Amino acid sequence: MNRNPLSIGLPARRRPRPFALVVYGATGDLAARKLYPAVFALFRNGALDDWKMIGFARRPWSDTDFRKEIDTALDKAGAEKTDREAFLSRCSYVKADFDDPAGYAALAAAVEPGRELVHYLATPPERYEQIIERLGEAGLARREGAATRIVVEKPFGRDRKEADSLNAALSSRFDEDAVFRIDHYLGKETVQNIAVFRFGNGIFEPVWNSRYVDYVEITVAETVGVETRAAYYERSGALRDMVQNHLLQLLALVAMEPPSSMSADAIRDEKVKVFRALRPFTEESVVRDTVRARYSAGVVDGAEVPGYLAEPGVAPSSMTETYAALRVAVDSWRWSGVPFIIRTGKRMSRRLSEIAVHFKKPPLELFPQGWTGGNRLVFRIQPEEGLTLYLNTKIPGLSDRSRSVSMDFLYGTGFGVPSPDAYERLLLDALIGDGTLYNRRDETEACWAFIDPLRSAWDAGLVPLSEYEAGRSGPVEARTLPAAFGKKWRRL
Repeated sequence: MNRNPLSIGLPARRRPRPFALVVYGATGDLAARKLYPAVFALFRNGALDDWKMIGFARRPWSDTDFRKEIDTALDKAGAEKTDREAFLSRCSYVKADFDDPAGYAALAAAVEPGRELVHYLATPPERYEQIIERLGEAGLARREGAATRIVVEKPFGRDRKEADSLNAALSSRFDEDAVFRIDHYLGKETVQNIAVFRFGNGIFEPVWNSRYVDYVEITVAETVGVETRAAYYERSGALRDMVQNHLLQLLALVAMEPPSSMSADAIRDEKVKVFRALRPFTEESVVRDTVRARYSAGVVDGAEVPGYLAEPGVAPSSMTETYAALRVAVDSWRWSGVPFIIRTGKRMSRRLSEIAVHFKKPPLELFPQGWTGGNRLVFRIQPEEGLTLYLNTKIPGLSDRSRSVSMDFLYGTGFGVPSPDAYERLLLDALIGDGTLYNRRDETEACWAFIDPLRSAWDAGLVPLSEYEAGRSGPVEARTLPAAFGKKWRRL
């Protein structure tokens, strides 16, 4: 394995202590698609030393069966064949139902004293509290002489009440600093770079406020539909699935104040302040500042696709939204008067996740004939992770006309290597015990406190459920959100 020459001279990352990673739901889709390729990538990159991985699930598999399934998952992920045998030799399997005390006793016997233990819940959410309780009863939650941590996948409940119940179950068995609530968007390189860009460059932080910023636009668009996740999606919808976690986290990273340090709690303290500063929705503002919609039949990437109601597993009477757009106000000293417009949807015209910070125009337009708009800074999260800064410059020639030009940075070309998968970074942080990129309990509670009244208003029918054709950029009703202050959404 060759070392990236651009990393020479940079400090090495901390390395995990000897650990056992236990994957609950080891036979499921999430484990196969994300976890096993991530662990293998960390192993091949030399980030792991003394470790083992234990699968925990109901299927009657042996260790050999488990290793074959991991091997197949790595093939599907396009992973290298090199080092496979050494990797798989560290993987073993415990067959048990999630409610079976005997299975947890067998697991306890498989973990050597002194080895750190990381539980990863890759199961349906309804299994979380059951597993947490059994871990506590088996002495696998708080252990003497070695750290124990638990990683919980979203959703963190369907509302504040369910989130409180899950948090209560976690806190009854685990200390808060041992709980890692994962949001994979926080593991993406461009998302992590927001803080570095803001607080590591003296030319940007002074203008990162309402005096210079006109508005902020956050978009997470997908071309895929609900696919095989109808059972889950019917209970969540776009608001719970994307806005309550991913989009609000992105908003917080843009809007947060400089932390006192780069410690996990210092950063999360500032994010919580943003969530608590979000202006609550009223019945009037819900109608004016929010849009919900679902996709109808259309064409995506040249192929005809069905509408949401025709998807397998979706009830004909469903009122679930696949698109959500909001105009949000952050009532803080820094952001007073700056609109934040956010949108997310499935079956859109393009797969795109980005944050666009639009700066105000100069107070006097000296070049009105060729003016092409204000300066913009765009964080491209996916695809093609990177940054683009749009500037206005004079067009060569005898006139004073100007036009917008872009200065681009791409991670893949800028550092000579592609960005690691988000799960690689997040998983390594959990193994180390660094919770910076994970959600703290008060973060999830504050987000639900903001979303629940909006969800209730939508469920009460205050905002009609619009439709948009699959393969388009969303419902026409969403145009009213930026139009209220004289703007338009960026083109997808």
